[in-house]
Amino acid sequence: MNRRSLKRSALAVGAATTLVVMTACSSSTNEGTGDASPSASDTAMESEAPASDLPKTLVFSPIGLQIPAMKGLSEGVQGYGGSQGWEIIVQDPNMEPTEQVQQVTEVLESGRAGALWIIAIAPSSMTDVLHTAQEKGVPVLINGVPADYGFDGAQAGISFDTIDYEAGGTALGEQTGMCINEKLDGKATVIYGESAAGTAGKKESDEAFLMALEATAPDAEVVQNWTISDRAASQTDVGTILQGNPDVNVVAAANDEGALGAIGAFKAAGKDLPCVVNFGGNDEVLGLVEDGTMYATVALQFEDDMVQSFNTLAEMQMDPTAEGPLLTVPIKSITAGS
Repeated sequence: MNRRSLKRSALAVGAATTLVVMTACSSSTNEGTGDASPSASDTAMESEAPASDLPKTLVFSPIGLQIPAMKGLSEGVQGYGGSQGWEIIVQDPNMEPTEQVQQVTEVLESGRAGALWIIAIAPSSMTDVLHTAQEKGVPVLINGVPADYGFDGAQAGISFDTIDYEAGGTALGEQTGMCINEKLDGKATVIYGESAAGTAGKKESDEAFLMALEATAPDAEVVQNWTISDRAASQTDVGTILQGNPDVNVVAAANDEGALGAIGAFKAAGKDLPCVVNFGGNDEVLGLVEDGTMYATVALQFEDDMVQSFNTLAEMQMDPTAEGPLLTVPIKSITAGS
Protein backbone atom coordinates (compact mmCIF):
# COMPACT_ATOMS: atom_id res chain seq x y z
CA MET A 1 0.00 0.00 0.00
CA ASN A 2 1.34 3.38 -1.02
CA ARG A 3 1.36 5.60 2.09
CA ARG A 4 1.92 8.67 -0.07
CA SER A 5 -1.25 7.94 -2.00
CA LEU A 6 -3.18 7.47 1.20
CA LYS A 7 -1.95 10.79 2.56
CA ARG A 8 -3.10 12.45 -0.64
CA SER A 9 -6.45 10.77 -0.19
CA ALA A 10 -6.94 12.50 3.14
CA LEU A 11 -7.03 15.90 1.43
CA ALA A 12 -9.56 14.84 -1.17
CA VAL A 13 -11.84 12.96 1.14
CA GLY A 14 -11.64 15.67 3.78
CA ALA A 15 -12.53 18.37 1.30
CA ALA A 16 -14.88 16.52 -0.99
CA THR A 17 -16.87 14.49 1.49
CA THR A 18 -17.04 17.30 4.02
CA LEU A 19 -18.31 19.83 1.46
CA VAL A 20 -20.42 17.49 -0.65
CA VAL A 21 -21.66 14.44 1.15
CA MET A 22 -20.71 13.62 4.73
CA THR A 23 -23.33 14.75 7.20
CA ALA A 24 -24.23 14.73 10.88
CA CYS A 25 -22.06 13.98 13.86
CA SER A 26 -21.61 10.92 16.00
CA SER A 27 -20.71 10.50 19.65
CA SER A 28 -17.29 8.89 19.29
CA THR A 29 -14.25 10.10 21.18
CA ASN A 30 -11.42 12.01 19.54
CA GLU A 31 -9.31 9.01 18.73
CA GLY A 32 -11.95 6.34 18.29
CA THR A 33 -11.79 3.98 15.35
CA GLY A 34 -15.41 2.95 15.18
CA ASP A 35 -16.85 -0.42 16.11
CA ALA A 36 -14.74 -2.61 13.83
CA SER A 37 -12.63 -5.16 15.64
CA PRO A 38 -9.25 -5.71 13.93
CA SER A 39 -8.88 -9.23 15.31
CA ALA A 40 -12.37 -10.22 14.23
CA SER A 41 -11.84 -8.63 10.82
CA ASP A 42 -8.57 -10.48 10.35
CA THR A 43 -10.36 -13.73 11.10
CA ALA A 44 -13.03 -12.89 8.55
CA MET A 45 -10.52 -12.09 5.84
CA GLU A 46 -8.39 -15.16 6.52
CA SER A 47 -11.29 -17.60 6.16
CA GLU A 48 -11.20 -19.76 3.05
CA ALA A 49 -14.64 -18.58 1.86
CA PRO A 50 -17.24 -16.14 3.15
CA ALA A 51 -20.09 -17.78 5.06
CA SER A 52 -22.51 -16.13 2.62
CA ASP A 53 -20.69 -17.56 -0.45
CA LEU A 54 -20.32 -14.06 -1.86
CA PRO A 55 -17.25 -13.49 -4.05
CA LYS A 56 -14.30 -11.75 -2.41
CA THR A 57 -14.77 -8.84 -4.79
CA LEU A 58 -15.06 -5.28 -3.48
CA VAL A 59 -16.63 -2.62 -5.68
CA PHE A 60 -15.28 0.82 -4.74
CA SER A 61 -17.31 3.80 -5.98
CA PRO A 62 -15.71 7.14 -5.06
CA ILE A 63 -17.17 10.48 -6.11
CA GLY A 64 -14.83 10.74 -9.11
CA LEU A 65 -11.32 9.76 -10.16
CA GLN A 66 -10.65 13.14 -11.79
CA ILE A 67 -9.85 14.31 -8.26
CA PRO A 68 -6.19 13.27 -7.95
CA ALA A 69 -6.41 12.31 -4.30
CA MET A 70 -9.58 10.26 -4.90
CA LYS A 71 -7.53 8.34 -7.41
CA GLY A 72 -4.88 7.99 -4.72
CA LEU A 73 -7.46 6.59 -2.32
CA SER A 74 -8.64 4.09 -4.92
CA GLU A 75 -5.04 2.94 -5.34
CA GLY A 76 -4.74 2.55 -1.59
CA VAL A 77 -7.90 0.45 -1.47
CA GLN A 78 -6.59 -1.70 -4.33
CA GLY A 79 -3.27 -2.17 -2.58
CA TYR A 80 -4.68 -3.04 0.81
CA GLY A 81 -7.57 -5.10 -0.51
CA GLY A 82 -5.28 -6.98 -2.86
CA SER A 83 -2.95 -7.81 0.02
CA GLN A 84 -5.94 -9.47 1.73
CA GLY A 85 -6.72 -11.62 -1.29
CA TRP A 86 -9.62 -9.55 -2.64
CA GLU A 87 -10.34 -8.40 -6.18
CA ILE A 88 -11.04 -4.66 -6.26
CA ILE A 89 -13.28 -3.11 -8.92
CA VAL A 90 -12.93 0.70 -9.02
CA GLN A 91 -15.69 2.72 -10.63
CA ASP A 92 -15.60 6.34 -11.79
CA PRO A 93 -18.94 8.17 -11.73
CA ASN A 94 -17.16 11.45 -12.54
CA MET A 95 -19.09 13.46 -9.94
CA GLU A 96 -22.42 12.55 -11.58
CA PRO A 97 -24.99 11.12 -9.11
CA THR A 98 -27.04 9.46 -11.87
CA GLU A 99 -23.93 7.80 -13.29
CA GLN A 100 -22.93 6.55 -9.84
CA VAL A 101 -26.36 4.98 -9.28
CA GLN A 102 -26.25 3.34 -12.72
CA GLN A 103 -22.74 1.94 -12.27
CA VAL A 104 -23.39 0.50 -8.82
CA THR A 105 -26.77 -0.92 -9.86
CA GLU A 106 -25.27 -2.65 -12.89
CA VAL A 107 -22.53 -4.37 -10.92
CA LEU A 108 -25.04 -5.41 -8.26
CA GLU A 109 -27.32 -6.96 -10.87
CA SER A 110 -24.37 -8.72 -12.52
CA GLY A 111 -23.63 -10.75 -9.40
CA ARG A 112 -19.96 -9.75 -9.37
CA ALA A 113 -20.14 -7.62 -6.23
CA GLY A 114 -19.22 -9.30 -2.97
CA ALA A 115 -19.19 -5.99 -1.07
CA LEU A 116 -19.73 -2.31 -1.91
CA TRP A 117 -17.85 0.72 -0.64
CA ILE A 118 -19.57 3.90 -1.79
CA ILE A 119 -18.65 7.55 -1.27
CA ALA A 120 -22.02 8.92 -2.33
CA ILE A 121 -22.12 12.07 -4.42
CA ALA A 122 -25.76 12.70 -3.51
CA PRO A 123 -26.85 10.48 -0.61
CA SER A 124 -30.57 10.74 -1.40
CA SER A 125 -29.94 9.22 -4.83
CA MET A 126 -28.48 6.04 -3.34
CA THR A 127 -31.42 4.91 -1.18
CA ASP A 128 -32.84 2.48 -3.76
CA VAL A 129 -29.35 1.08 -4.37
CA LEU A 130 -28.99 0.34 -0.66
CA HIS A 131 -32.35 -1.44 -0.60
CA THR A 132 -31.28 -3.53 -3.60
CA ALA A 133 -28.02 -4.46 -1.89
CA GLN A 134 -29.95 -5.53 1.20
CA GLU A 135 -32.27 -7.68 -0.90
CA LYS A 136 -29.29 -9.36 -2.59
CA GLY A 137 -27.39 -9.80 0.69
CA VAL A 138 -24.39 -7.71 -0.45
CA PRO A 139 -22.84 -5.69 2.42
CA VAL A 140 -22.30 -1.97 1.91
CA LEU A 141 -20.18 0.70 3.57
CA ILE A 142 -21.28 4.25 2.75
CA ASN A 143 -20.50 7.75 4.00
CA GLY A 144 -22.86 9.67 6.26
CA VAL A 145 -25.49 8.51 8.74
CA PRO A 146 -28.67 6.44 8.30
CA ALA A 147 -30.96 9.49 8.16
CA ASP A 148 -29.14 10.75 5.05
CA TYR A 149 -30.58 7.76 3.18
CA GLY A 150 -34.05 7.72 4.73
CA PHE A 151 -33.27 5.10 7.36
CA ASP A 152 -34.05 5.21 11.05
CA GLY A 153 -31.00 3.79 12.84
CA ALA A 154 -28.58 0.96 12.02
CA GLN A 155 -29.42 -1.27 9.07
CA ALA A 156 -28.88 -4.89 8.13
CA GLY A 157 -25.89 -5.21 5.85
CA ILE A 158 -25.03 -1.50 5.80
CA SER A 159 -22.26 0.31 7.69
CA PHE A 160 -22.31 4.11 7.82
CA ASP A 161 -19.06 6.08 8.16
CA THR A 162 -19.00 9.73 9.18
CA ILE A 163 -16.88 12.46 10.77
CA ASP A 164 -17.46 13.42 14.40
CA TYR A 165 -17.63 17.17 13.88
CA GLU A 166 -18.43 17.91 17.51
CA ALA A 167 -15.29 16.11 18.65
CA GLY A 168 -13.29 17.91 15.96
CA GLY A 169 -14.59 21.32 16.99
CA THR A 170 -13.89 20.58 20.64
CA ALA A 171 -10.31 19.56 19.89
CA LEU A 172 -9.85 22.68 17.73
CA GLY A 173 -11.01 24.93 20.58
CA GLU A 174 -8.87 23.15 23.13
CA GLN A 175 -5.72 23.32 21.03
CA THR A 176 -6.33 27.01 20.26
CA GLY A 177 -6.79 27.73 23.95
CA MET A 178 -3.68 25.78 24.89
CA CYS A 179 -1.61 27.85 22.47
CA ILE A 180 -3.05 31.07 23.90
CA ASN A 181 -2.24 29.98 27.44
CA GLU A 182 1.25 28.83 26.50
CA LYS A 183 2.35 31.68 24.25
CA LEU A 184 0.14 34.64 25.14
CA ASP A 185 -0.46 34.27 28.89
CA GLY A 186 -4.09 33.41 28.32
CA LYS A 187 -5.15 36.63 26.59
CA ALA A 188 -5.61 36.90 22.83
CA THR A 189 -7.54 38.46 19.97
CA VAL A 190 -8.86 35.62 17.84
CA ILE A 191 -10.40 35.32 14.38
CA TYR A 192 -12.17 32.15 13.28
CA GLY A 193 -12.42 30.76 9.75
CA GLU A 194 -15.74 28.95 9.51
CA SER A 195 -17.10 26.60 6.86
CA ALA A 196 -19.70 27.88 4.41
CA ALA A 197 -23.37 27.62 5.30
CA GLY A 198 -24.70 24.19 4.41
CA THR A 199 -21.38 22.43 4.93
CA ALA A 200 -21.75 19.13 6.75
CA GLY A 201 -21.16 19.40 10.48
CA LYS A 202 -20.83 23.19 10.50
CA LYS A 203 -23.21 23.88 13.39
CA GLU A 204 -21.80 21.12 15.58
CA SER A 205 -18.20 22.08 14.87
CA ASP A 206 -18.66 25.84 15.35
CA GLU A 207 -20.54 25.50 18.62
CA ALA A 208 -18.08 22.95 20.03
CA PHE A 209 -15.11 25.14 19.06
CA LEU A 210 -16.45 28.21 20.86
CA MET A 211 -17.38 26.26 23.99
CA ALA A 212 -13.99 24.55 24.21
CA LEU A 213 -12.07 27.79 23.56
CA GLU A 214 -13.97 29.61 26.30
CA ALA A 215 -13.39 26.76 28.73
CA THR A 216 -9.67 26.50 27.94
CA ALA A 217 -8.76 30.20 27.54
CA PRO A 218 -11.62 32.28 29.02
CA ASP A 219 -9.81 35.61 28.52
CA ALA A 220 -9.46 35.13 24.76
CA GLU A 221 -11.86 37.09 22.57
CA VAL A 222 -13.11 36.05 19.13
CA VAL A 223 -13.51 39.42 17.38
CA GLN A 224 -14.52 38.30 13.89
CA ASN A 225 -15.30 35.29 11.70
CA TRP A 226 -14.74 34.83 7.99
CA THR A 227 -16.24 32.22 5.70
CA ILE A 228 -13.70 29.94 4.06
CA SER A 229 -14.07 29.21 0.35
CA ASP A 230 -10.48 28.64 -0.76
CA ARG A 231 -6.95 29.66 0.19
CA ALA A 232 -6.71 32.74 -2.00
CA ALA A 233 -10.05 34.12 -0.84
CA SER A 234 -9.11 33.45 2.79
CA GLN A 235 -5.86 35.34 2.37
CA THR A 236 -7.79 38.31 0.97
CA ASP A 237 -10.47 38.14 3.67
CA VAL A 238 -7.99 37.85 6.53
CA GLY A 239 -5.93 40.70 5.07
CA THR A 240 -9.05 42.87 5.17
CA ILE A 241 -9.79 41.83 8.74
CA LEU A 242 -6.28 42.79 9.81
CA GLN A 243 -6.77 46.31 8.52
CA GLY A 244 -9.68 46.81 10.91
CA ASN A 245 -8.33 44.61 13.73
CA PRO A 246 -4.55 45.04 13.77
CA ASP A 247 -4.27 43.39 17.20
CA VAL A 248 -5.37 39.96 15.98
CA ASN A 249 -2.76 37.40 17.03
CA VAL A 250 -4.60 34.04 16.88
CA VAL A 251 -6.24 32.19 13.99
CA ALA A 252 -8.41 29.10 14.21
CA ALA A 253 -9.79 27.60 11.00
CA ALA A 254 -12.32 24.90 10.18
CA ASN A 255 -10.19 23.50 7.35
CA ASP A 256 -6.71 23.50 5.83
CA GLU A 257 -7.30 26.14 3.16
CA GLY A 258 -8.54 28.66 5.72
CA ALA A 259 -5.46 28.25 7.89
CA LEU A 260 -3.06 28.40 4.94
CA GLY A 261 -4.75 31.50 3.54
CA ALA A 262 -4.56 33.23 6.93
CA ILE A 263 -0.85 32.47 7.23
CA GLY A 264 -0.34 34.06 3.83
CA ALA A 265 -2.26 37.16 4.89
CA PHE A 266 -0.17 37.65 8.03
CA LYS A 267 3.03 37.24 6.04
CA ALA A 268 1.87 39.75 3.44
CA ALA A 269 1.05 42.21 6.22
CA GLY A 270 4.40 41.63 7.92
CA LYS A 271 2.69 40.57 11.14
CA ASP A 272 3.55 37.80 13.58
CA LEU A 273 1.05 34.98 14.08
CA PRO A 274 1.93 33.17 17.33
CA CYS A 275 -1.03 30.79 17.26
CA VAL A 276 -2.71 29.16 14.28
CA VAL A 277 -4.66 25.92 14.63
CA ASN A 278 -6.96 24.13 12.20
CA PHE A 279 -9.12 21.09 11.54
CA GLY A 280 -8.00 18.94 8.60
CA GLY A 281 -4.34 18.00 8.54
CA ASN A 282 -3.14 17.67 4.94
CA ASP A 283 0.56 17.16 4.16
CA GLU A 284 1.30 20.88 3.85
CA VAL A 285 -0.32 21.64 7.19
CA LEU A 286 1.49 18.77 8.89
CA GLY A 287 4.79 20.21 7.62
CA LEU A 288 3.93 23.65 9.04
CA VAL A 289 3.10 22.10 12.39
CA GLU A 290 6.38 20.24 12.37
CA ASP A 291 8.42 23.38 11.66
CA GLY A 292 6.52 25.44 14.24
CA THR A 293 4.68 27.75 11.86
CA MET A 294 1.42 26.30 13.15
CA TYR A 295 0.79 25.33 16.75
CA ALA A 296 -1.41 22.30 16.03
CA THR A 297 -3.77 20.61 13.63
CA VAL A 298 -6.70 18.37 14.46
CA ALA A 299 -5.97 15.81 11.77
CA LEU A 300 -8.42 13.42 10.16
CA GLN A 301 -6.82 9.97 10.03
CA PHE A 302 -8.06 8.77 6.66
CA GLU A 303 -5.43 6.07 6.30
CA ASP A 304 -6.69 4.45 9.49
CA ASP A 305 -10.26 4.92 8.27
CA MET A 306 -9.47 3.19 4.99
CA VAL A 307 -8.20 0.15 6.88
CA GLN A 308 -11.11 0.04 9.34
CA SER A 309 -13.59 0.45 6.48
CA PHE A 310 -12.19 -2.45 4.47
CA ASN A 311 -11.90 -4.67 7.54
CA THR A 312 -15.50 -3.87 8.48
CA LEU A 313 -16.77 -4.91 5.06
CA ALA A 314 -14.78 -8.14 5.18
CA GLU A 315 -16.34 -8.98 8.54
CA MET A 316 -19.83 -7.98 7.40
CA GLN A 317 -19.56 -10.35 4.46
CA MET A 318 -19.59 -13.25 6.90
CA ASP A 319 -23.18 -12.33 7.84
CA PRO A 320 -24.75 -9.72 5.53
CA THR A 321 -28.04 -9.92 7.46
CA ALA A 322 -26.51 -8.50 10.64
CA GLU A 323 -26.70 -4.78 11.39
CA GLY A 324 -23.62 -2.92 10.17
CA PRO A 325 -21.63 -0.85 12.67
CA LEU A 326 -21.69 2.94 12.68
CA LEU A 327 -18.10 4.10 12.10
CA THR A 328 -16.38 7.44 12.57
CA VAL A 329 -13.21 8.69 10.91
CA PRO A 330 -10.50 8.76 13.61
CA ILE A 331 -9.04 12.17 14.48
CA LYS A 332 -5.83 13.10 16.27
CA SER A 333 -4.51 16.40 17.61
CA ILE A 334 -0.96 16.83 16.31
CA THR A 335 1.53 19.37 17.65
CA ALA A 336 5.23 19.91 16.90
CA GLY A 337 7.15 16.91 18.14
CA SER A 338 4.10 14.71 18.58
